[in-house]
Amino acid sequence: MTAPDLTDPETLRERALAALTTARDRTALLTSCVEDPDLTAQHSPLMSPLVWDLAHIGNQEEMWLLREVAGRDAMRPEIDGLYDAFEHPRAERPSLPLLPPDEARRYAAEVRGRALDVLEGTRFRGTPLTEAGFAFGMIAQHEQQHDETMLITHQLRKGPAALTAPDPAPAPQFTGPAEVLVPGGPFTMGTSAEPWALDNERPAHQRLVPPFFIDTTPVTNAAYQAFIADGGYGDPRWWSPDGWTHIRSHSIEAPLFWRREGGQWLRRRFGVTEVVPPDEPVLHVSWYEADAYARWAGRRLPTETEWEKAARHDPAADRSTRYPWGDADPTPEHANLGQRHLRPAPAGSYPAGESPLGVRQLIGDVWEWTASDFMPYPGFTAFPYKEYSEVFFGPEHKVLRGGSFAVDAVACRGTFRNWDYPIRRQIFSGFRTARDAATEMT
Repeated sequence: MTAPDLTDPETLRERALAALTTARDRTALLTSCVEDPDLTAQHSPLMSPLVWDLAHIGNQEEMWLLREVAGRDAMRPEIDGLYDAFEHPRAERPSLPLLPPDEARRYAAEVRGRALDVLEGTRFRGTPLTEAGFAFGMIAQHEQQHDETMLITHQLRKGPAALTAPDPAPAPQFTGPAEVLVPGGPFTMGTSAEPWALDNERPAHQRLVPPFFIDTTPVTNAAYQAFIADGGYGDPRWWSPDGWTHIRSHSIEAPLFWRREGGQWLRRRFGVTEVVPPDEPVLHVSWYEADAYARWAGRRLPTETEWEKAARHDPAADRSTRYPWGDADPTPEHANLGQRHLRPAPAGSYPAGESPLGVRQLIGDVWEWTASDFMPYPGFTAFPYKEYSEVFFGPEHKVLRGGSFAVDAVACRGTFRNWDYPIRRQIFSGFRTARDAATEMT
């Protein structure tokens, strides 16, 4: 399987148009499935009102595609400050004079119409923003990232379900090995060649990784329930000092949205209460919870470097691929992406998406916490603005990898890096564990 040809201008134009259209269709779904009061309400202090995301998407598209790429005057300069994510924290956004839902829709639609005119006339060379259509890919990724944020808001929203989607196809119980050995040695991490890769994925560089074992699939609900049943939340041995303080001060005893009733675990998922499915990857756990489970299991979280080597290294070809299965773009046979479903697929699903070493579900289903802080790669350069990555570098944020069922393929690849605070649980986060292999290999 080969990567798409991103040197042909018409191929680039079609690819950009498809990515922008897919994102806008999803935005429309997420903002049309509820009435206006739900769009303007703040359903959690952790999240913006949905109508803020809608207009922010249009504002960013105007800034980059109309002003920066096309050199046009601002359409509505008076609203720039309202939709600046760094000027106004999420908790205070409901008090701002935001565009009402209908006006926000008209604004975003007008921006999109003009942006498509710009796309039609773009030559895809000459500046870093237009090279290989980067700015269009960046805006499609930005919109899809906010679509995932809006889906999180829908999960936090109280009341009946507003969204529906078919469940993933049933999968036979996975009977393969519980873990896979990833051989030691060098590999190429990051990318300098992926045209739409964002700044924190760059540049490609060599990393030397000792041998290690990694879980074949993400940790399941059944496995996590064993941790709970063994008193995991009540035993400080398994928790980092900060993690222990956090769960005790917030009375956390299970993943977010879980509750114990009638001798079984239930969860709330997009307005529906259901029995926690034992074979799905565990979801809505913080880094602290993932780290504690790994310690309880006698293992650890993989580093970001280990995760990427497991996901991209092809030992037979001795090279790094775009995805675990090769260089071709994802299909529904490879991974659970794009809000096609509203839940993870059973552990062990998508054999077509496994890595050459046999690791499954590295892309899609759940974001996977790693042990690593979010730091720049050697030679990092902020582009096109520092606020995307640079201002978040440091030990305060932990890296997540792989994407979830809520991530679109345009915003998910083997090099893609996500990050968040270790306390975060509303995100679609899970994990897999690892262990050292050096002592066994000597």
